[in-house]
Amino acid sequence: MKPPTAAIYARVSTTDQTCENQLLELRRYIEARGWTAVEYVDHGVSGTKDRRPALDHLTSDVRRHKVQTVVCWRLDRLGRNLRHLVLLLDDWQSRGVSFVTLGEGIDTSTPAGRLVAGVLGSIAEFERARIQERIHAGLARARAQGKRLGRRPSAAARRLDECAGLSHNVAAARLGVSTATVKRWRRARRRGSQSRSAVT
Repeated sequence: MKPPTAAIYARVSTTDQTCENQLLELRRYIEARGWTAVEYVDHGVSGTKDRRPALDHLTSDVRRHKVQTVVCWRLDRLGRNLRHLVLLLDDWQSRGVSFVTLGEGIDTSTPAGRLVAGVLGSIAEFERARIQERIHAGLARARAQGKRLGRRPSAAARRLDECAGLSHNVAAARLGVSTATVKRWRRARRRGSQSRSAVT
């Protein structure tokens, strides 16, 4: 049976630092378990950044089911942004990928580790709900202020008035769009006019 593939993630914040101390411990841990290791290392990248070259590569490989476990030295090596950490670990757990940190002793393949992951997942769910609430509140406020939502009409759509009385084909040629587009714009405009008439 092929041994599980474990992703080693290491990071240092400045280019004059080295990841070797982290990597030595992580390699020993992986070797003791007989796993196959793949290393992802970010040099000179702050842990506050959500996007990092090696972390992005690791995330992509997790999504493609290339690794079964992610191991890092300490939780702050993975990131210092709590929201990003929580969402990242929640995503990995949902894909069946376990996570281990040597410093804090977190191992989501164990009952205690799954408990920690469950708490983190609850925080992630709460954060997602809060984001949705803020979006809905913002949209409601914009509507109450009379702001138009959605994409702005293109310049050609705004020139539709210039083609009043022209056939669909002629209007399309003048505006440089397809006949179907002109028909769609005119239908939308008629519906808008009917809605406004009904309100007044």
